Amino acid sequence: MPKRTVLTVLTALTALTALTAFTGCNWYYDKVPSPDDLMKAIPWFDHMVKSRTVHPYARADLPRNTVPGTVPITGGEADWAAEFLSGNTATADRLVNPTVPDATLAQGDTLFHTFCAVCHGNTGAADSPIGRRVGALSLLTDKARGYSDGYLYSIVRYGRGLMPRYGDKVYRHGDRWAIVNYVRKLQAAAAPAAAMTSPTPPTSPSPPR
Repeated sequence: MPKRTVLTVLTALTALTALTAFTGCNWYYDKVPSPDDLMKAIPWFDHMVKSRTVHPYARADLPRNTVPGTVPITGGEADWAAEFLSGNTATADRLVNPTVPDATLAQGDTLFHTFCAVCHGNTGAADSPIGRRVGALSLLTDKARGYSDGYLYSIVRYGRGLMPRYGDKVYRHGDRWAIVNYVRKLQAAAAPAAAMTSPTPPTSPSPPR
């Protein structure tokens, strides 16, 4: 493009800027064309507008491979909230933990102390100040140990009873499983301690001979 055309465009932009200072913003935004539209008249500013691009969702014959971790085009995780919250744990109990537990413990530690420890305590014994006030349940009871991994995962996702849902906060699947794995670690660590501190049953005196 000739230099004169470039200078004309730049002069117009300068004039518009000066005009705005005297006439107010409302008129500028409502009546004056966008400077972005004027910039397209300069060849080296229009490549973003006229460049050749591929729109994978516009044609059925183009591949739709997504980067791992992005939103899938085939749908997301199934929703079993109604079933689980009604007391039916069939779907939850069928879930298979897809992680390698030891590889997620550091992540689970961080997430547990961010979202869970405030009520369940640092060790899962529900002994935090807030946990005592709201009646949080211990994660170290025999009942809690008996829950399936899928049940604990569903509790994190949907909540139940006094437990609110955390699926909207811990929204990554792997993060929820990391919490489940960390809870299992807490339960395993508490088992020997509980055995050591359990009172020894009294022994009956030996009968006289």
